[in-house]
Amino acid sequence: MDSVVHFEIPADDIEKAKKFYKTVFGWEAKDYPEMKYTGLWTSETDPKTGMPKKNGRINGGMRKRNAKGEGPSISMYVKSIEETLKKVEKFGGKPVGPKMEVGGMGYYQFCTDSEGNVISLWQDLPKK
Repeated sequence: MDSVVHFEIPADDIEKAKKFYKTVFGWEAKDYPEMKYTGLWTSETDPKTGMPKKNGRINGGMRKRNAKGEGPSISMYVKSIEETLKKVEKFGGKPVGPKMEVGGMGYYQFCTDSEGNVISLWQDLPKK
């Protein structure tokens, strides 16, 4: 079973949105200017791994909104983006944009589900 491992929130005004999530939910935010991205921490994390300490919790990120009406997106961990995309297309979804490598950690691919919702797939880079 593939699990939800990440979420993304699009925003028109990143600073305003960071303040909202910090004030309302107590989330922490860290900007990554080289990636034009803001990481969001929703839970206490392990300082060594950066992963949430409690099971079932996920962290996410925020980026500039690409299109009017674009909403939050969830990311699923998959073993193979290519194999998963075959199933996505077979059951009514389609890839959106190219597969991208992210910071030497893994690959990210947007796609739609059968209802046109944009979701993303995450595949770890092989361990060396």
